[in-house]
Amino acid sequence: MTTVTVQLPEPAGRRPDDPPPKPRLLHMSPGQSAEFGRGAPGAPLPIPLHDPGVSRCAGQITAVEDYWRLSNYSSVATYVVENLEGAGEHIKVAPGRIGAPVPFELSRVVLPSVGDPVEFKVFAPQHAYADPGCDPASGEPTATPFSLNPTAKYFLVLLALCEPRLRSASSAAVPGVGGVVERLRPLPSCHDLTRSAVNYHIDYLVTTKLRMREERDGPSGDGGKRERLVSLALRFDLVREEHLSMLPPLVRH
Repeated sequence: MTTVTVQLPEPAGRRPDDPPPKPRLLHMSPGQSAEFGRGAPGAPLPIPLHDPGVSRCAGQITAVEDYWRLSNYSSVATYVVENLEGAGEHIKVAPGRIGAPVPFELSRVVLPSVGDPVEFKVFAPQHAYADPGCDPASGEPTATPFSLNPTAKYFLVLLALCEPRLRSASSAAVPGVGGVVERLRPLPSCHDLTRSAVNYHIDYLVTTKLRMREERDGPSGDGGKRERLVSLALRFDLVREEHLSMLPPLVRH
């Protein structure tokens, strides 16, 4: 049974005006492995990567039941595995790391290169999930840790705070209160939004909805509060990329 499929890179030497080739796929069953890299003369690897900056045998992927593992044979280069369904979510596989588990269903493996980006995609769609309603019927019901109403104004405030990192994980800046007001005011429900109202919604999220504890060693002040709020919301997918459609269109300057 195939549980992991690798979409191989395009063959070397393809010209820009050539028609796009059909995807070449490598199907793998649990326990099967495939090495990737430049290969040796007359001895290509199952996943060929044509760049002088990539080792001849750069690493290996191994199919497991419903995920896969990546081994990095390089002694100097870190490899990155991106989640194609996430907003910048990724993991790093350090030099020499063997069998790093990759939990993403749709992934892109990116290697440092001298020329064009070197990458290939890995699909592991056979993820297993628990059946709904597996809690026993008797006893106290399970409480919801984070109960957020997407139609509430506090949710829009949280979404505006998280927007830069939802659009780009490399974005380190969390909007200030004034930036949130400016971002949300074009919405009919937020025409009269004020800075004090945004601060109220932030405090409500922190103290009541998400019940966040004060971190003595973390960033302090209102900026630190917004930073911790965004980190928690993104860590547990309380706001996701599909929620961005609730915000006004971005105006490009």
